Amino acid sequence: MPEAEPFYDQNARSEWERLERHKTEFAVTMLALQEHLPPPPARIIDIGGGPGRYSIALSQLGYQVTLVDLSRNSLTLAAEKAAEAKVEIDQIIHANILDLGMIPSSTYQASIIMGPLYHLLSHKERVQAIKEALRVVVPGGIVGAALITRFAPFRQAAVEEQEWLADEHDYAMKLLESGIHDQTTMFANAYFIHPYDVNSLMESAGLQTILLLGVEGIVAGHEEGVNALQGADWDAWVDLNYQLGQDASLYGASDHLLYLGQKSSDTNL
Repeated sequence: MPEAEPFYDQNARSEWERLERHKTEFAVTMLALQEHLPPPPARIIDIGGGPGRYSIALSQLGYQVTLVDLSRNSLTLAAEKAAEAKVEIDQIIHANILDLGMIPSSTYQASIIMGPLYHLLSHKERVQAIKEALRVVVPGGIVGAALITRFAPFRQAAVEEQEWLADEHDYAMKLLESGIHDQTTMFANAYFIHPYDVNSLMESAGLQTILLLGVEGIVAGHEEGVNALQGADWDAWVDLNYQLGQDASLYGASDHLLYLGQKSSDTNL
């Protein structure tokens, strides 16, 4: 995924700001992580965490967090944002998920893959990345992964670039069939996964499935008003979206999925 590095170097700040606009995605993801991660002060590695939204939030909860990303600009911004929040990220490492050789095996109680699987076009590389995330956690540890659904780019085009479907019809149909985006316009090369394929991908790398969640829940594409709420009104919508995000009939309606699985207690990875 070499083209992903310059893309995120150029867009580090907009990546930070994205989760300000998409508060539901962030809140529902954090709710799932808090429910299923081991309690603080467990050691967590945030792989591909970019400018550090989740690393900072988890550090604020008392976790010992290592942030890894291939974008140096994103890591610089993460350090700045952590200082602004008056929290300390335990380690910040510039690396690619396909080679975490600098990190010993069984170092962390959990790993979260918060972006790299978006940009690995081959099944072989996706499995390799998941196995690296597995390798660095202890037996019985938790692995989480964010993925973008097959239908997300079509929803984006419907809102922002309606003529794309007719103008690039053959490419659009190829994308719908394969999930592979390899025209580096608007986004780096990417793989958009069909929701039905998530559990089999993760389990093929050695995980035991705990949860699959559509993190936008029922409000995907309709979240602007909800994201402006506060207090009990906001909490009620977060709880509902967490509940409905686990409904398999709604997986394809979300742009992002969160997978959580467990490393077998007797695995050799």
